[in-house]
Amino acid sequence: MGKIIFYEGNNFSGRHYECTHDCSDLLSFFSHCKSIKVESGCFMVYEKPNYAGNQFFLNRGEYPDIQNWMGVCDSVSSCHLIPTKSGSFNVRLYERIEFGGQMMDLMDDCPSVMERFNVHDIFSCNVTDGNWLFYEHPNYRGRMYLIRPGEYKRFSEWGGRSARVGSIRRIMDY
Repeated sequence: MGKIIFYEGNNFSGRHYECTHDCSDLLSFFSHCKSIKVESGCFMVYEKPNYAGNQFFLNRGEYPDIQNWMGVCDSVSSCHLIPTKSGSFNVRLYERIEFGGQMMDLMDDCPSVMERFNVHDIFSCNVTDGNWLFYEHPNYRGRMYLIRPGEYKRFSEWGGRSARVGSIRRIMDY
């Protein structure tokens, strides 16, 4: 169970909307979002409706000014509640589309894909256990992508603009 509260003003002011589930179009509840509180759970918020555009991972905490973590954009248009867990995690990474080329198994966080596997790009993957975040740059920086259990035959299926994956982190139940 998760709970996220979106506020139209900075520092949790103005109209607000509480959400405990996935929502593909938040714009019917507010026109813009300037601050967020995550009271429980983990959420991925998206710049555009229907889980499109830039993605931002939020865990429990307060975000009084979203421009501090989102950059120039203050558009939050959809959100996804991410189930968390403890225990085992597994993702198989491939250096070519459709599960081709070298296969690499990952069961823990990876701050540098290049240092660990000697590759810059991940073209496809198969998540058999857990939810993951792929980051564009090493040390969990840059554009991020939610990777849920399932098969991704090419990077565009997880929303990637390129196959560049610099680091990978598990989404765990803390």
